[in-house]
Amino acid sequence: QVQLVESGGGLVQPGGSLRLSCAASGIDFSFGLMGWYRQAPGKERELVATISVRGILGSTTYGDSVRGRFTISRDSAKKTVSLQMNSVSPEDTAVYYCNLKLVGTNYWGQGTQVTVSS
Repeated sequence: QVQLVESGGGLVQPGGSLRLSCAASGIDFSFGLMGWYRQAPGKERELVATISVRGILGSTTYGDSVRGRFTISRDSAKKTVSLQMNSVSPEDTAVYYCNLKLVGTNYWGQGTQVTVSS
């Protein structure tokens, strides 16, 4: 059974940094696409970043609103994916969800709240 467990959310001041982590279990961490999505109140869920789990480095993609500020990375040995969030703004406030796309199926974590406020 695939499980994705997020951690690292919380309250951060504008301009600050936060790091989210997602631990995966029940999967063969040698193929698929992992990523982060977010959903703010009253808005649709949107892409934050994705990273392939194959290859030495893993190819990445980013949503337009976070490119240059957020960095996604993975540790294949630990089966974790992280999201380093820098220069955050109140517009980054949302529930952040870890996602795994594997053989046409989407798996989701339970989500972690990130609130950017002074």
